[in-house]
Amino acid sequence: MSFSKLQYITDSPALAHEACVAGVKWVQARIKNKAAGETKIIAQEILSVCRKFNSVCIINDHLEIALEINADGVHLGKEDTEIREAKKIIGQRDFILGGTANTVEDVRSLALSNVKYIGLGPFRFTSTKEKLSPVLGIEGYKKILSEIIPANIYFPPIYAIGGILPADVEAILGTGIYGVAVSGVISNAANKKEIVEEFNLRMNAQKINT
Repeated sequence: MSFSKLQYITDSPALAHEACVAGVKWVQARIKNKAAGETKIIAQEILSVCRKFNSVCIINDHLEIALEINADGVHLGKEDTEIREAKKIIGQRDFILGGTANTVEDVRSLALSNVKYIGLGPFRFTSTKEKLSPVLGIEGYKKILSEIIPANIYFPPIYAIGGILPADVEAILGTGIYGVAVSGVISNAANKKEIVEEFNLRMNAQKINT
């Protein structure tokens, strides 16, 4: 599977629909502070939207729900189900497992656990994330990528996350990062198609220039 360079994070089926209409091909359902039953309903609604548009649907945190509704995968944070335990539960299923990192040690650990992708951040302060880890910025990404790229182990696609704007794309991808995961910049956009297209154009231009 070829992973989209743009991930969109939301807890709203309506916003997921608008984003997919705008061209988003990867949606992460991050549903916080809801009862399990309500979480499952919202996750299923977002999955239904993604299926309609042939977009990937990843469920944040809730591994059991992701498996129950046959989502494409799950993203686990640093305080969620341990990656190794999750892999035992997933077994041989064709299922995307992603993890969160904030340090080079986190990235190495996730890579050795054979996750399919890594979310590395935050790039800058963001109000959409609770319990924010230390902000990395461009210099943080440069430092981490410079330490892992020479390593003799496989690293999955790494996504920058946290308050990212289209104008940040060139500098971020220039560090060796694969793509970006965003939320508010698309959710709050009056013209979502324009924002999605700008992200994609900038990422494609960076690919051509590297």
